[in-house]
Order: sequence, then C-alpha cells, then structure tokens
Amino acid sequence: MIQDYRVQTPCGLIQGAEGKEEGVAVFKGIRYAKAGRWEYPGQVTHWEGVYDAGSFGACSFQPRAFYNEEEVPEKAFYYREFRKGETYTYSEDCFFLNIWAPVESRDAPVLFYIHGGGFKGGCGHEKHFSGEAYCKRGIILVTCNYRLGPLGFCCLPELETEAGHTGNYGLYDQLCALQWVYDNIAAFGGDPGRITIMGQSAGAMSVQQLCVSPLTRGLISGAVMLSGGGVSRLLAPRTARAAFSFWEELAGRLKAPDLQALREIGPERLFEEFARLGREKKNAMAFAGPVLDGTMLTETAWAAAGAGHQLAIPYLCGSTSEDIMPPLIHKMARRWAGIQSEQGKCSSYAYFFCRQLPGDDNGAWHSSDLWYVFGTLANGWRPFTEWDYRLSEAMVDYFSHFIKTGNPNGPGLAQWLPVEKGQNKVMRFGDQDMHMGGVSLAGLVRTMVTRHSVGE
Repeated sequence: MIQDYRVQTPCGLIQGAEGKEEGVAVFKGIRYAKAGRWEYPGQVTHWEGVYDAGSFGACSFQPRAFYNEEEVPEKAFYYREFRKGETYTYSEDCFFLNIWAPVESRDAPVLFYIHGGGFKGGCGHEKHFSGEAYCKRGIILVTCNYRLGPLGFCCLPELETEAGHTGNYGLYDQLCALQWVYDNIAAFGGDPGRITIMGQSAGAMSVQQLCVSPLTRGLISGAVMLSGGGVSRLLAPRTARAAFSFWEELAGRLKAPDLQALREIGPERLFEEFARLGREKKNAMAFAGPVLDGTMLTETAWAAAGAGHQLAIPYLCGSTSEDIMPPLIHKMARRWAGIQSEQGKCSSYAYFFCRQLPGDDNGAWHSSDLWYVFGTLANGWRPFTEWDYRLSEAMVDYFSHFIKTGNPNGPGLAQWLPVEKGQNKVMRFGDQDMHMGGVSLAGLVRTMVTRHSVGE
C-alpha cells in the first residue's frame, strides 16, 4: 500500500514522490542487485533505514558516456529526439529500476519494460519513458537498467571456469530485476501473477530470449515485442564458446594477460577497443549480444518455436514502416505471433506502425512508435498534431487492454484480429486511421533500398 508516497516492501521502507500527474507515485533508482565486473547479479533482499527513491540511478557505461553526442553527426538524430536537455550518469554499478504506480492500486497488472539500444546503449529513463499514461489506466510501469556492451555480454573460457557458464550478464540483470519485481510489486499495489514484459529493438530481442529461457517459468503472463524478436535464423544467437575467439581477441588487444588484469581495464578503454574490433568484424553482433550459454539460453528462439518450447502466453508484436531492415523485422514479428495460433497456444497479435512523424522526412523510423506507445508526445520537440495525440491515446488503450486481458480489443476501438495462419492482415496505425490491413513486403523492400533509415 502506498501512503504519502512511502511503501513497506519485503526489502524495507522506500520513499518515492508524486508523479507528473495527480494520483501517480514514482519510485526512481531502486537498487535490485549487486555484482562486480562479469559476475552474475545477486538480488537485493534488504536495506537499512528508508530507501530514497527520489532520483534515477546510473545507466550502464556505454559509448555515449565518453563523448558529446551533439558533436557526432551519426548520433545527433537520436540525441535530439530522446535525450537532449537530459542529464545522465554512467557506471558499472547500474542495477536500478524505476516504478510508476497508481496511488490507489490494488492487484494492478504490471508492465515491465526493457529498453533497446543494440545491447550497447540506452537506459530506462530517457524522456520518452514515463508511466503516467498507464497509471491512469490502472497499470504499474517498471523500467530497468542493465549492463551493456562488453560489460554485459563478454564470453571467455576463464569466466566459464569461474562460474560454470559465461556471457549474458545483461540478460541475467534483466531476469534479476524481473524477479525483484515479482517478489516486491505487491507492496506497490501490483499483482505478481500478471506481469507483462515489453521491449523494443534489443529490448524486444531480450523479451524473446526471456520467453524461451527455462529460468523465467511462472514470472511472465504476456509479452510485447516492438521492432525486434520474432523468428529468424539470421539473428539467432551463437553458442558462448563460438564467441570466445571474439572476446579473446579483445583481451589480446587490451594486453590483459589474465582475467584480473582484464577486470582492471578502465571502462572507456574497454568500450573504445570493443567498438574498434566490432567495426572490423562483419558478424560482431552475433558475438556481442546474447549467446547460448546452456543455462539462461539452451536453444535459439527459432528452435524453441519449432518445438513449442516458448512460453504459452499471449504475444503482441510489431514493427514500423521505415524500420531497420523493415521486411525482415515485419516478417519476424508477424511470424512469431502466427506460430502461437498454429500451435494452438494463446491468441497473439501483430501491428504495423506507418504514421509518418511530423517534423522531418524520416517517416516511421526505428523507435518512432515509442512516443505513442508510452503516451509521451508532449515530451518531444516535434509539431505533433491532434491526430497524433488521438493515435497515441488509442495505442495506449490497445496496449492496456492487452496487458490486462491478453486481448487488445476494447470499447470504442477498431477491432484488432489475432494473427491466423494464411492471412496477412495486421493492425495498421497510420496517418489518418487505424484498421486491419495487409502489408506489402515488396513495398518494404523498396523502402529499405531507397530510403536511409535511422536507428540505434
């Protein structure tokens, strides 16, 4: 129960603050874990005194921590869009989550969001993330930070010897945060039995990995994947041991003779050499993100889906018209939703966001739908129109119904049909309306070839 923005949790007392809107309590920078470099996280279970949750915690170290984004042309777009005017701190000690909760909530459903950024950037409190829109609809929002880049996904035989497995430190952070929420959210008025996980881009890929992991059983009741995840051999993770050569080469370049020396390398130098090596390796993404470690991940999502091993829960998947590799991302999303129907599991849903955002000619670029999904258009610089606000309200309504019931449909909304075998229709969020319709893969190929996509 929340009283004066203070909550008694199993870990101890925690003091939050009033949100931007009346009736919303915000708890920022809650520590969920502790760990050293390349150690798996240990969940926080107790603290002394009253925990001050009045400010956001540190983000994971990442490339942008070491340069001025405004001065790097290829980074300027996302900086202006999502981060300009904001201040961030960075640390290896980044194990923090944030909670927006209705003050009067009782057994409220929970939305647990995992940020994107290619597993090497991002955090859980950029300006497009806020929970007021969901709190108004009786839903608790949680966002979290997790370790990124070489801090989150290094794989070395010495680390395997030390812990029994290696890699996926960032995924274990996400799992630890999810477990903390499961164990503590009832104190904030939430229902631990109704936690929907949602992610975008690398966050969506994380959601998919969590949904095929044997370690998440009983923690997740629904999943939303935006511009990531889906079914594809192309993006399937490799084994941890297949990644050893990449990380051993990085250690060699850093002239670290042993694990202790490597752990003592400063984060700036570590990220600089990691980025340099990544630019030289065409397949770096296959080794610099999630891997099959035999514990967290025992099979690819492709294999899991083929065998029906993924969680039997409702899924909602989508992409944007000017996404990164739009044909692949759209096809993966629709295919993942369709597999659930083919296997007789829960009904699942797919969408295609094609609203051409006002303010420039980049269209519905990768991540553009986040303003609408979180109902935070007012935080942006763009000249959003009345239609944009109506579209955002409808999208938050659809997502809220899905979080509550596993079905996005509700009063006053155009009917959203589940994906069925043999049909190509998805919910289209466009420039003038929302309706079920098809998506031309040939058109998406033309978009990919003729338009420059922005992405992060």
